[in-house]
Amino acid sequence: MPTIGVKRDLLFQALGKTYTDDEFQKVCFAFGLELDEVTTEKQMISKEQGDDSQLSQGASEEVIYRIDIPANRYDLLCLEGLVQGLQVFQRNMDPPVFKAIKPAEGSVEKLIVKPDTERIRPFVVGAILRDLSFTKDSYNSFIDLQDKLHQNICRKRALVAIGTHDYDTVKGPFTYDAKPPGDIKFVPLNQSKEYTAEELMKFYSSHTQLKQYLPIIKESPVYPVIFDSNGVVLSLPPIINGDHSKITLNTKNVFIECTATDLTKAKIVIDTLVCMFSQYCSDKYSAEYVEVVYPDGKTCLYPELTYRYETILAEKANKLIGIGEESKSIAELLSRMCLKSELLPGGKELKVTIPPTRHDVIHACDIYEDVAIAFGYNNIKRTLPNTNTIGEQLPVNKLSDLLRYPIAEAGFTEALTFTLCSRDDVSIKLGIESIDKVPAVHIANPKTLEFQVCRTTLLPGILKTIAANKKMPLPIKIFEVSDVVLKDLKSDLHRVYKRKILRKPWFTEELLDLVSQKKRLYFQYKKSGLDSHFKEYASMRTLVVKSVKVAKRAYRQSMTEDDFKKVGARNERRICAVNCNKNAGFEVIHGLLDRIMLLLEVPWSQNRDNVGYYLRSAQDPAYFQGRCAEIIYNGSSIGKIGVLHPDVLAKFELTNPCSAVELSIEPFV
Repeated sequence: MPTIGVKRDLLFQALGKTYTDDEFQKVCFAFGLELDEVTTEKQMISKEQGDDSQLSQGASEEVIYRIDIPANRYDLLCLEGLVQGLQVFQRNMDPPVFKAIKPAEGSVEKLIVKPDTERIRPFVVGAILRDLSFTKDSYNSFIDLQDKLHQNICRKRALVAIGTHDYDTVKGPFTYDAKPPGDIKFVPLNQSKEYTAEELMKFYSSHTQLKQYLPIIKESPVYPVIFDSNGVVLSLPPIINGDHSKITLNTKNVFIECTATDLTKAKIVIDTLVCMFSQYCSDKYSAEYVEVVYPDGKTCLYPELTYRYETILAEKANKLIGIGEESKSIAELLSRMCLKSELLPGGKELKVTIPPTRHDVIHACDIYEDVAIAFGYNNIKRTLPNTNTIGEQLPVNKLSDLLRYPIAEAGFTEALTFTLCSRDDVSIKLGIESIDKVPAVHIANPKTLEFQVCRTTLLPGILKTIAANKKMPLPIKIFEVSDVVLKDLKSDLHRVYKRKILRKPWFTEELLDLVSQKKRLYFQYKKSGLDSHFKEYASMRTLVVKSVKVAKRAYRQSMTEDDFKKVGARNERRICAVNCNKNAGFEVIHGLLDRIMLLLEVPWSQNRDNVGYYLRSAQDPAYFQGRCAEIIYNGSSIGKIGVLHPDVLAKFELTNPCSAVELSIEPFV
């Protein structure tokens, strides 16, 4: 969920009203948003870089509201969109009507697409904002919205890259082409020297922000480029714009271009930019067309700023949400969410107008959700469900909860660590030579080194928790009751045939005859009421039930291997506890194990047989040699206990000795 930061005083000025922090939090909640934090620029820098940071010394003390925005509400990612949405929601203004127009003089500006762009970024859209009046705050908001869109819907410029230019410094028609990097040469934004595209790859390879975008085109034989009729380069998407056409506070006419690999996303981005900032044009809420000419001769006008229409049932809205509003009232609620609505003849259906700002509305259910938001979730009365159901915990979860309290009463603090971890956490750091020797489930495309595999033991997570709390007084006693994931080819089979079973392919003609006879006998009994007829019906019903089971079993046995899919992994619920102190304190961990077994009513096995539990010497590289034992329960190993090896502690940046126990609780369920 993206978070935007808006200056409180600027926001209240735009809203025309002042709120306390609590009042504004309620306003946000009613609108479906959340006021995440009230802070200042100085506090934000101090939080990220520390109080001693030089950047915080000159930072502003102006109050900033950080507001969580739903990920699909692109129209709320800037101050302008937020104010517009709140003003309409509070009935202080009507939803604006956006329009795309042709220029008053001359022809529509053209953006010509060359065939080579198909090799890298095939799509482009554009728009022109005329007679724009920027202030410092609106200019900063314009730049910030582009950054928010880049990080959100544009997927860090991989899908869409935005370029904004001072239209008065360039001359159309514009050309969108793809050229070898050595043939592209221009002065990049905020630089004074001219570079080729190849040189820019090296120049920005260490840039804090831009280096992350270089891989998008770096390995391509051609780079996308946009230039005007004089050959002046406007941008090298998705990396950098040219310095020649950069916008400033004095810019009056803005040319916007969006290159993309996804045309739909590009249309959403251009619509959002235009709708949010066309309010600063002399002709409010209007933008000028740009004609995109494709290599095959096809032409398209952008921005589209399309208004769509959906029809919904007022009765269905009431039923889904659990309210009883009139159709007229529902229309008013939707209008507060910028979805202008009107009743159709008959009064049961509503025609909803979806503006170009609401690209998040893709289905009728999105409209019903907006009805619920406008009505207020807190205003929906709580009712008991019409159906009678009995909820029950899974046995393993119930046992886990029953064990948590006694372990906490023994002086241990519960931790909840990540299910994913790095490969080294479950292998090298625990003294295992290679990850190949660990039955770990790997993540196919991990985004970070910290989350590469599913954990096979709870121990690394607890050791990292202790390492992060080394300043706490000793002893540090931590435990966790959670799942590990183990690779297991013999795990239960997920039967694909379940869906087939629902379609009843096992329902043979013989079964059909038996069911028909059962129905006939049932109606015969209902008509006569005789006991003899009931006995005949009951006997046939029993026969049908048995026949169905036999038919299903026969069908399963006849299925081929293609109808089955192996999961190849299983979850296992475990308890892990670690005692960290000036000495290992093995007796503390041993005492905890005995306490757990006492609670589970498992006796100590004096004879080391298959009844009860006992400890058996074991070797594990994570533990001291000679100070590690397996926990044997009813003849099977369910875990290990011992003193952790100093090398393991060092790899987790721990200096104090630790003892640990880890065991599976599933055998006790």
